[in-house]
Amino acid sequence: MPERQPRKDAARNRAAVLAAADDLFAGCESPEAVTMADIAAAAGVGKATLFRAFGDRTGLIHTLYEARLEPIRNAVEQGPPPLGPTAPPLQRVPALLDAALCFKLDNRHLALALEGTGGDSPYQAEHYDRWHSTLRAVLERIPHLTDADFTAHALLATIRADLVEHLVGRQHVPREQLRAHLAAFTARILDPRAAPS
Repeated sequence: MPERQPRKDAARNRAAVLAAADDLFAGCESPEAVTMADIAAAAGVGKATLFRAFGDRTGLIHTLYEARLEPIRNAVEQGPPPLGPTAPPLQRVPALLDAALCFKLDNRHLALALEGTGGDSPYQAEHYDRWHSTLRAVLERIPHLTDADFTAHALLATIRADLVEHLVGRQHVPREQLRAHLAAFTARILDPRAAPS
C-alpha cells in the first residue's frame, strides 16, 4: 500500500502543473514570458518536479497542447462527420481546418509557444506532421487535385499560430470573420469552379 502514495502525489502534481501552465499561457502577453519557474511557483511545486515529469519546457508545452487537443483528435480519428473519417473529402477538409483554427483561436499563446518549439523547422514537429498527414490523406481522395502534399502544406499555412495571432491580435479581425475567410479560401482551393467570378 505505501507504494501507491508517490503515484497519487505525482498525478496530483502533474494536474496542478498543467492547470497552472494553462492559466499562465492563457493570460500572458507573450508565450516566451512564461518560464518553468513561473509554472512551478503557480502550481506550488519545485522546479525539479517539473523537469522530472516533463523533461523541459518544450516537453511541458507538448503535453499541455496534446491534453487540450485530445477531444479534437478523437473526433478526427473516430468521430462522426464532418470531422470524422467517414465524411466526404469536400466536407471534411474545411471542417478539419476550421477545427484547427478554432483551437488556435481558443489557445493562441499555447499554440504560439508550441510552434516556437519546432527547432530548426516547425514543419518537422510531430503535431504539424500529424495534421499534414491527415489532411493530405483526405485531399488525395479528391480526384481533380493533383498535388495533395503541397495543397495540405498550403492550407495549413493559413492557420499558422503566428498568422492567427497577427490577424486577431494586431489587426483585430473578428473570430467569425476569420472563420468565414478561411472557409471561402478553402472552397476556392478545393473547387475552383465554385469560386465567384
